[in-house]
Amino acid sequence: MSETDDFKSRLLLRRAVLQGAGLGIGLGLGAGGDLLSGIMTPAAAAHPAGDIWSSEYWAKKGDVRLNLWRKRIGAPAAGETPRPVLFLVHGSSNSARSSYDLRVPGKGEYSLMNVLARYGYDVWTMDHDGYGYSGSSGNNSDIASGVEDIKAAIPIVMKETGQQKTHFYGTSSGGIRAAAFAQTSPERVGRLILSAFTYKGDGAAEIGRRRAHIDELRANPRRKRDAAMIRSIFTRDGYAASYDPAVAEAIIAEEMKFGDRIPSGTYLDMAANLPIVDPKKIRSPVLMLRGEFDGNSTNDDLLDFYRQLPNGDRQFVILPLTAHAVGYGINRRLLHYAMHNFLAAPAPTAA
Repeated sequence: MSETDDFKSRLLLRRAVLQGAGLGIGLGLGAGGDLLSGIMTPAAAAHPAGDIWSSEYWAKKGDVRLNLWRKRIGAPAAGETPRPVLFLVHGSSNSARSSYDLRVPGKGEYSLMNVLARYGYDVWTMDHDGYGYSGSSGNNSDIASGVEDIKAAIPIVMKETGQQKTHFYGTSSGGIRAAAFAQTSPERVGRLILSAFTYKGDGAAEIGRRRAHIDELRANPRRKRDAAMIRSIFTRDGYAASYDPAVAEAIIAEEMKFGDRIPSGTYLDMAANLPIVDPKKIRSPVLMLRGEFDGNSTNDDLLDFYRQLPNGDRQFVILPLTAHAVGYGINRRLLHYAMHNFLAAPAPTAA
């Protein structure tokens, strides 16, 4: 059996398992395009023509300056129809641009912002307090602090785009930040995508490792994040084959210019303070994405969260042959496909 045939067989098996689960779980990968190529049909997307335009902005959270980064096709023009806005929330160990606008020379497209801009979205992201280009309050930048960061950023997004609601995508602790914001500010959230999310963390290997270091995380608002730690992100789940080694080196080149220490708050929250989000308080449509080999969660943990979501417009997707950092994986086009199918879905109407 060829690698492609094996990939298709495993994908079909995964689809059958999910469809047979009896939980209203939508795979989200079955219609509207060519799955293996990642090509969308015209019914699923209208791709704008032109070059990608980018700009940075600054928000203020108290005395802390927060750096925002925006990408879309073409510069904004007076009188144009507003585009759907998507805000990307980064995780614990890497800042916004290395998370969502990474360049890996000679290895294809690794910028999720570029992919989504070409799908027609006005795409934004932000360095949280103590990360990347943003300033630091000196706190440990925990989930609650991250919610306040987003609250500071959204008025700028609204002003610049003319949109009152924003779609959100968060990966890992960024998913917890995004969901916690949706819990507190539902009027600002359109559709919500939680990738590599953790609910309670029970039975998850990586969460267990963090729980062994709770005292250390509590004692210091910053933790070491050097080149070796970044490389470990791609090996710790036991499925290093799902990544190109050049990706870790590209991230290291970007992140080390900010130093080898980053805030410890989200690690502490995920080790000691879960659950942080109450699924019953999330009113928006939700897509939950999990890599097949993700060590930050288990299916049982995430399905517990999924079952409690009150909005019937929801999907649970397992991405085959991927681990925790799905956006960096060789199968990242599965992520792109699932995201766009969910974001571009027609609004349900009552009979």
